[in-house]
Amino acid sequence: MINTYSSNLVAGPDVFERRKRDWRNSQVVYQVFVDRFAIGGDLASRSHLYSAPRRLRPWRAQPRRGTFDPGAGVWRQELDFWGGDLKGVASRLDYIARLGATVVYLNPIFEAFTNHKYDTVDYFAIDPQFGTEGDLAALCEAAHARGLKVVLDGVFNHTGRRCAWFEDASARPESPYRSYYRFDSQVSGGCVTWRNSTNLPELDLEHEAVREILFEGPDSVVRHHLRWIDGWRLDVASDIGPGILAELTAAAHEARLDSLVIGELWNYPGGWMPAVDAAMNLYLATILMDFARGEMSAGKAAALIAAMVADVGIEPLLKSWCVLSNHDRPRLASLFPRLADRVFLWSLMITLPGSPLVYYGEEIGLEGQGDPYQRGPMDWDRALGGKAEETRVLKELLQLRADHEALVVGDYVPMVADRLLAFSRRTHSARQTVIVAANAGDTEVREAVSPQMPWLVDSTPMRELRTGAVRKMECGFLRLAVPPRTVQIWAPEPEAGRGYRFLKRVP
Repeated sequence: MINTYSSNLVAGPDVFERRKRDWRNSQVVYQVFVDRFAIGGDLASRSHLYSAPRRLRPWRAQPRRGTFDPGAGVWRQELDFWGGDLKGVASRLDYIARLGATVVYLNPIFEAFTNHKYDTVDYFAIDPQFGTEGDLAALCEAAHARGLKVVLDGVFNHTGRRCAWFEDASARPESPYRSYYRFDSQVSGGCVTWRNSTNLPELDLEHEAVREILFEGPDSVVRHHLRWIDGWRLDVASDIGPGILAELTAAAHEARLDSLVIGELWNYPGGWMPAVDAAMNLYLATILMDFARGEMSAGKAAALIAAMVADVGIEPLLKSWCVLSNHDRPRLASLFPRLADRVFLWSLMITLPGSPLVYYGEEIGLEGQGDPYQRGPMDWDRALGGKAEETRVLKELLQLRADHEALVVGDYVPMVADRLLAFSRRTHSARQTVIVAANAGDTEVREAVSPQMPWLVDSTPMRELRTGAVRKMECGFLRLAVPPRTVQIWAPEPEAGRGYRFLKRVP
């Protein structure tokens, strides 16, 4: 790979100060699947909300895959509930903050038939299983008091079949809601649905009335909830398309200038921004997974990441989420049973450009290979017991990121290497430079790498931030010995000269 970086391309100090002032550039996201996270309200008083065909499960029970229920139009596992609610989330905000998170992202919370709530019935009503609009407002107030932001899941491509619009449109051809959807006698079920899922009829997002309700109107869904929340994560953003996404994002920014609009994109992120502020960067996560498994070389991973940064741009990437696991992906402990392999991935997640996303329970090693197993109930005995090694390591890594400005808002500079994935993160100051070298192989790699940073002068001490090992810059190179399955993170120690100061007259 040819590195075309030039040291005089680094942005000036005003750029990094601006980035720091924008909360969207410094996120650590904690994702909550509300039904499975915590019970805060009186569950007995809500028991009637889980009547058949729904089923309320004991908290310690694990999800099981079920068969398709043609009468309900959903899979049986979609109707199993554990009773988590918004008060439960509010009761655990201190736990989330102590982990190092700065953003709470909630899977859908609006009224719906299923446990996952991606089949919206009413966009202006919190599902009574989860609470009320007052509970949402209280949650946001409590989060903000702790320095946490709140992002909601917006499902605007489709509703559920039990939405009043769809029920009326299905029952009456003359219904005013008929044109909200795409009815077609040639389509199975008579209406276009998201990926042919019976329960998810797609909205006609070109229809003016639909647009007015969802994002254009002064009290539209997008604008209304931004009274309390700080941003939207847009479900299946690629189905909404860049044109409508841009209009929706503009509406959100009109309601709240610093709001975050982030799109769920299971594809290459280039070209989608500024239609949205940022992306769920599943493309980057795929690169990291393949690299960690040994299915992609360090050189290929480095080239793909460098090309992505050059194409997408550092600004939207800083706001994008690196999603190693979530409600749609297997849990890391199931894919990578060895903690060392998960630490390898987490180490890259916290050093590459973007916002780390921690799916609830990853910090205690919850397992789950696929839907619905990765949506199991939170194990609070383990989470609060203080003995989970995953928690200790993840907290340390997130704190390391927070302590180094370059890892949060710095530019990304690829480094030439043969067998390592190597790069640096840097600001206008050489003192803040961080050098990262990852060895995904099974043997130690010894290699000299150059950050091509002219201000890291010869003999500048460099410290590995987790082990404390010290090496010195040698004529622009850092000579490394990286153990197998290890990510090393290096930063300069210019004051380590016993009176003599390195970097004293350089930027």
